[in-house]
Amino acid sequence: GWSRMEYKPKSVLFTGGCGFIGSHVLKTLVKKYPEVKFVNLDVLDRCASVNNITECSSAPNYAFCRGDVCNFDLVSHLMEFHKIDTVMHFAAQSHVDASFGNPLAHTQTNVLGTHTLLECARRFEIKRFIHVSTDEVYGDVLGDGVQENAMLEPTNPYSCSKAAAEFITKAYMKSYKLPVIITRGNNVYGPAQYPEKVIPKFILRLLRGKKCCIHGKGEARRSYIHVDDVVRAFDVILHRGEPFHAYNIGSPFEISMLELAHQLIRELGLRPAGSEGELVEHVHDRNINDLRYAINDTKLQSLGWRPEVEWNQGLGKTIDWYKSLKDNYWPDYEEALAPHPVRDPSRESVI
Repeated sequence: GWSRMEYKPKSVLFTGGCGFIGSHVLKTLVKKYPEVKFVNLDVLDRCASVNNITECSSAPNYAFCRGDVCNFDLVSHLMEFHKIDTVMHFAAQSHVDASFGNPLAHTQTNVLGTHTLLECARRFEIKRFIHVSTDEVYGDVLGDGVQENAMLEPTNPYSCSKAAAEFITKAYMKSYKLPVIITRGNNVYGPAQYPEKVIPKFILRLLRGKKCCIHGKGEARRSYIHVDDVVRAFDVILHRGEPFHAYNIGSPFEISMLELAHQLIRELGLRPAGSEGELVEHVHDRNINDLRYAINDTKLQSLGWRPEVEWNQGLGKTIDWYKSLKDNYWPDYEEALAPHPVRDPSRESVI
């Protein structure tokens, strides 16, 4: 049981609610808390999809605004008009490969976008600001899982932009006493993830008769957590999380990219154990590829959360979702299946 007073939001500005993690969290909260208003601000870039949130559209406690988190006037207007008291900030450019080819777009959204929201939140005296970060800000973690007070040592343009955003949130916590909660999560998997990420990319390549393209030798290990566990984590953090604290959202399950490819090949029944290698091709590695990120989530568990979805079960359900994927779910997602997708900068506005 939970004894302390829980935070009760009234009106939430939710950014990035059409993206993968955001949409899963948003759908659940809109349904579970009909007395709370949710305003979804999403720019709908190509990895977002309104298909992710169709079940919200008719909910009386839900509103959608297509727009950019960097638009100060728009964010101010939404906060004032909807009497926002809580911000849940999921909107981000989150693709490491693309960040090497287009680092400015990541800085624009992740740093400037976050700063815009923080400044508006300060002016409108927001009572809770949940800032969604990533385990990648810790950099390579080779020993035991890191705790929330560890040094931030990011290595790629994506994780550096997320760490920069965290430092700006810290300035607002310290200078203005803005009640921010930071979350840092492992890799998340599940239905409706844009196929630039490794699990849906491998599944869809295999379903199209292509090989899994692995960066380097495939020795990099990642911890995976199912999106349903992440949804429950954010529900707990929103209501029980302490402002001015950070929470790791982690999973003890860890797998190398090569093992992951082999498991997907077996699960799809494409090759028997022992000959999975026939469907794997090794491509050149990332400019820099952290070997692993291990985080310690005891702090979040003390709020009453546990990861519950078992890997094999979660992966099986995820595979089923992609098997029945409609072609128009995302606009032109085929290009995301390339071994090293780099988004075309001309399609994105940069500072």
